[in-house]
Amino acid sequence: MICNLLLVDDHALIRAGVRALILDIPGYAVIGEASDGAQLLETFSALQPDIVLLDLSMKHTGGLDALQQLKGAYPKSKVLILSMHTDPELIMRALESGAHGYLLKDTTANELEHALLALRNNERYLSPAIAHTVITQALVRSQGATSPAAHSHNLTARQLEILRLIVRGKSTREIAHGLGLSIKTVEAHRSQIMKRLQIFDVAGLVLFAVREQIISLDD
Repeated sequence: MICNLLLVDDHALIRAGVRALILDIPGYAVIGEASDGAQLLETFSALQPDIVLLDLSMKHTGGLDALQQLKGAYPKSKVLILSMHTDPELIMRALESGAHGYLLKDTTANELEHALLALRNNERYLSPAIAHTVITQALVRSQGATSPAAHSHNLTARQLEILRLIVRGKSTREIAHGLGLSIKTVEAHRSQIMKRLQIFDVAGLVLFAVREQIISLDD
């Protein structure tokens, strides 16, 4: 089954480059493009893509504003940020606004495929190049704050191990392969982790893991 994509970027050359990368990835098709965030809602409504690839820096309506508007109108929409920005505050804002993944524009076709597959499987994806940045920002934000789940997470050793891998940006498939578990088993653990912590997004999991010293900046 083909997964339909919508490209949103104000640079035609960037859109052409991303489209060329996607042409070499089986199972995906670009069904539409938009050159400004202001066009996102209308284009999404008309085309109903499975995944939106969204730039953050655009003229007029920026990607972050467009993302927030889209998630307000279509909460279940899946958005993969494709940006040149590595600013930790901007990355966290994008994740907290509902983005399911974040890739840098110098990504490889292989990493793009991994990210798209993660979103297609209802997972989240963080480029390894920015994972440390996200953890650092989460640590900064955690100073002086109190986690609602602090000291009461009650996770098993296996769940803690899987949590560490999730916040490092590993997909369910990668975790299953690395730990010698089935994908269904990892998915079950992932669901239990989120339910026990009452945290349902990757940014929140990263923040929790840093606050509870489950993961450190050296990991």
